[in-house]
Amino acid sequence: MYYIVYPLLYLVSLLPFFILYGISDFFAFLLYHVIKYRRDTVLSNLAIAFPEKTEKERIKIAKKFYQYFTDTMIESLKFISISKKQLLKRSTGTFEIINNLISKGYNINLMAGHQFNWEYANLLYAINLKIPFVGVYIPIKNKIFDKIFFDIRKRYGTVLVGASDFKNKMHDVFKNQYMLGLAADQNPGASTSGYWLNFFGRPTPFVNGPEKGAVKNNAAVVFVAFKKVKRGHYHFEATLLTEQSAGTKTGELTCMYRDVLEKTVREDPANYLWSHRRFKFEWKAEYKNLWIDRNAAAPE
Repeated sequence: MYYIVYPLLYLVSLLPFFILYGISDFFAFLLYHVIKYRRDTVLSNLAIAFPEKTEKERIKIAKKFYQYFTDTMIESLKFISISKKQLLKRSTGTFEIINNLISKGYNINLMAGHQFNWEYANLLYAINLKIPFVGVYIPIKNKIFDKIFFDIRKRYGTVLVGASDFKNKMHDVFKNQYMLGLAADQNPGASTSGYWLNFFGRPTPFVNGPEKGAVKNNAAVVFVAFKKVKRGHYHFEATLLTEQSAGTKTGELTCMYRDVLEKTVREDPANYLWSHRRFKFEWKAEYKNLWIDRNAAAPE
């Protein structure tokens, strides 16, 4: 089946961007107005994150989010055939901070949020960094699409490790100088297994693995912000959070990450994966020992 699906998708990927974006507009309309794909979740998340905005303003952000979302899916198909020249024409980034850390011999954790378009970011940074980075990913359930996107993502040297395999392979990853790419804004598996802090003014748990791993290996930590310049064009901005994680206090790295992530999302609210339940856990006083927010006391 793969040898039937792949050629068909390859032909679709050869279509000009303006046609692909026409297809994207159609699906964005369909998802929001007809299928209503996770629309309640998106609007609920936006109401929590932006209570100061009117309902009309939040609906406008939601509709823009669906366009960004479908653009990302369509652009991902384009990566099947996109040339390196075209990729570099449509995406720019800052690499000096990271390459300097590599030259100094640091291990590096690249931390990002679920912003669009992560496929551009993966390929662009793989091209421009001095050493390959390891990307932790969740395999796609459909084996055909999983193979297609696996091949796309490793095209320029990215080393991909499935999330479920990471514990088994982490010793190989960490035995030499490494650079690890993480989307660190996932909800933890349980409300008691993460760090709690305010996110958009609401108590929210963050996974603590990225911080603990960085501290254990004394890795430098760099945040990469995703910015949509215009349709089909992106800029990725690297910000150094710390050169030596081992010198930070418990929760400090997660707070720094939260600060820069929230600032980035506020700059373009539609450019964030609001279709996931970001605020699904409710705060309880019994979590007080998990509270790490340096800017606010734990709620009562």
